[in-house]
This record gives sequence, C-alpha cells and structure tokens, in this order.
Amino acid sequence: MGKDPRKAELPRAQTGPEPQLLLTSLLGDFWYWRDEHIPATALVRLLADFDVTSDGARAAMRRLVARGLLDTSRNGRTTAYGIPPRTSEVIVERTHRMLTFGTVAPEWDGQWTVVAFSVPEQARSLRTSLRSRLRVLGFAALYDGVWVSPHDLGTQAQELLRDLGIATATVLRCATVPGGPAEGDPVSAFDLTALTKEYRAFIDRYASVLDHLDAGRISPAEALRTRTELRVAWRNFPESDPDLPAVLLPQEWDRPGAQQVFVQIYDRLGPLAELRFRQILATVSPALAELASHHDSAAVAELYASLGDRRAHGDTPFERAARARRLDEVKRSGP
Repeated sequence: MGKDPRKAELPRAQTGPEPQLLLTSLLGDFWYWRDEHIPATALVRLLADFDVTSDGARAAMRRLVARGLLDTSRNGRTTAYGIPPRTSEVIVERTHRMLTFGTVAPEWDGQWTVVAFSVPEQARSLRTSLRSRLRVLGFAALYDGVWVSPHDLGTQAQELLRDLGIATATVLRCATVPGGPAEGDPVSAFDLTALTKEYRAFIDRYASVLDHLDAGRISPAEALRTRTELRVAWRNFPESDPDLPAVLLPQEWDRPGAQQVFVQIYDRLGPLAELRFRQILATVSPALAELASHHDSAAVAELYASLGDRRAHGDTPFERAARARRLDEVKRSGP
C-alpha cells in the first residue's frame, strides 16, 4: 500500500530524549505557574506519546522528585506531581533564553579572557575537573594549559580557581598582537566547523515541518511530539555554542536560519500541541485539562519582562540540577 499523502512525514529522533527531560519539557511548556498536581496516570499517558513505557515514565517521576524538580502528593490511592515553588520563574528565564538565543551575535571589545594554569600530572582528577568547569563557563582550550573566551569571564574564572584551590593559575584580559600564525589565533580553539554542520542538520531536519503546517497536515499528537522534541533538540545549542562576537564568526554561519526555523515551528505548533496535552489530561481529569496552556515566544517575552526581582539567582533545585547535568554532559563528552 502507498503512503497516505495527507499524513505528515515529520522528523523523529533515532533515539528519543530521556523520559526525565521529556517530562520537564512538557510541564515547562504547558503547566508552569500552576499549583495543581497532575495525576501520575495522566503523565504516563503523556509520555506514552513519545514511546515511553509506563515503568519508564514512573521511574522518571520518582527520579525527578528525588532531584527536587517535582513535588508529589497523594489523594487516597492517587499519586500526583507538580512543579515546585520558584521553579516557574526559572522555567520562564530558561525558555526566554532558549527562544532568543542566536537572534543577534554580541558586540566585542577585542579583549580575550585567558586562563593559563599549571596543574601537576599527579593531580589528574583536579585538572579534569578544572577543564570540565571551564568548558561549562564557555572557555575553550587553545593549548593544554591555556583556555580562552572572547567574553568578559574574568570574575567567574577567578571564582572557579578559588573554589578548586588552584593557585598556579593566571587570569588575563588582553588582546592579540596582529600578524601571528592562524593556528595561534584564539578563535581557532572553537570548533565552528562542526557547529555550523549541526545548525545545518537542524535546518534540514525540521524545515519540512513548516511545509506540513502550511498544508494543514499535522495532527495534535504529531504537534505535541514534534514541538517537544524540537525544544529538546534546540536547548543544546545555547549550551554548546560559545556565542562568539559577530566579527569572529565565519561567513557561512547557519545559526540565524536555524533560529528562525526553531521559533517559527515552536510558535505555530503551540495551539495544536496544547490541544493534545489537554486531550490526554482530560482522560484522567477534565477539570485539570481546562487549566493547561501553551506559551509562544511573545508570551514568554512578556512573562520574562514581568519577573523583576523574582528572577532566579542560581539557588533553586532546578538550576542546581541543570548545572550538574551540563557538567556531567561535558565530562562524558571528553576533551
């Protein structure tokens, strides 16, 4: 039998995102600033749309509770989960950062932040920890003991060195002397070629979704799955992209195009994805289903502007868990 021409051939990841990340993304999209808890049965059914088994979904909930990223409550034999206090503000900040990342490249004063250090071979674990945490800050290795960033990260670097107890290190803010070899240019520390390929692959993977949207060939279930997986896929870029100043970027730089594809799809899939979220939630609690809502880029910008003094300061379980996850990813990725 031939394929149904009305059915969208939407992109799917070869290996789907882990259940914990899917669940936090779903709640971050449709349930923040809600005090009500969602029954576990409904969350299991939501994750089933992503081919997550019931056991896998319930294990993800337990682990998120253990990490302080979900609250739990019981009503008789029903277990329910919700977003902890203060987490909604963090979600707004992180979503705003995700949606606006890549819109413009930062200006530059021509100064590099340089961290030069000497850590003995026998202190290998300390050296590994220093390198991993420098990468999380946005530094890259120009040479083994010389790490660079075009951003003003001197204060953060000094705090990191103090935290690790490393005294044989120097933090500089300086400019390069013109005329040196290209291999010694600090920008060569950043693998922009690989990053450009990743942005191009993102465009190639998701651009067809816009065509399916124009043709009205995306169902609510497909919209929820695609929007959530799109969000998970894009969130890696603000962490892996060093966000170099415009003058340091290559001519063939696909980030602007990828960012436009991301925001357009994210915004346009919102209503359909919300409908699917409500449909699933209504099978367990019609009253709770009425409370779900999606947020597009304009709404998130308004929410972010309204935070004021309620913006997060790095001390919530969500922020600590995000830092720990990022550090773990960097360590597993190797040098």
